[in-house]
This record gives sequence, structure tokens and C-alpha cells, in this order.
Amino acid sequence: MIKKGSWVQIKKIILNPEDRANNLPEATKKVPLLLWVKGNLLEDANLGDVVKIKTVTGRVEVGELIKLNPSYLHTYGNYIPEIHQIDKILKATLYGSDYDE
Repeated sequence: MIKKGSWVQIKKIILNPEDRANNLPEATKKVPLLLWVKGNLLEDANLGDVVKIKTVTGRVEVGELIKLNPSYLHTYGNYIPEIHQIDKILKATLYGSDYDE
């Protein structure tokens, strides 16, 4: 069980193959357009469940839970929970204690 508030990644289909533009290359038209997004889990869940997350920009997204503590793949290193907490503290300090991500 993955707990509410955990840093996770979800996947969701934005467009099915039949809904994609006709001017795309054949290989591209045959597959769905997918979105992968990271955020904090809004309810306890298991991998593979359809869940809601809240992104760092405050958006709520719904999709299939695919990863716990996902890393960014641009080589800035693994996810560090303490840095996420520092971000929250700084935003509350700068924007007020009622600041909602």
C-alpha cells in the first residue's frame, strides 16, 4: 500500500490512436498519446490503481499509478523528500502559511 501524500508518478492516455491527427507519421498514429506526471498521492493506493495526485503546480491529475518516489531522468539525482519539504516551507514563508501548492 502506498500512503497518501507519497511522491508518485502516474500515466494517462491523452489521445487514443483513432483520435490523433491524420498528418502524423504512421508509426506515431498507431499509438496513444500518453502523459506521465509526478505529484503527491491524494489517497492511499496500490501500483496499477487509478488515482488522483496533486502536482507541484497545484493541478490535480488522474491516472494509473506507476511508480513510487520517481526520479527525474535529467540527471539531477534521485528524489529527496527533505528537499520537497524545504520547498513547502519556503513557499509558506514567502507567500503565507495558507499557501496551497
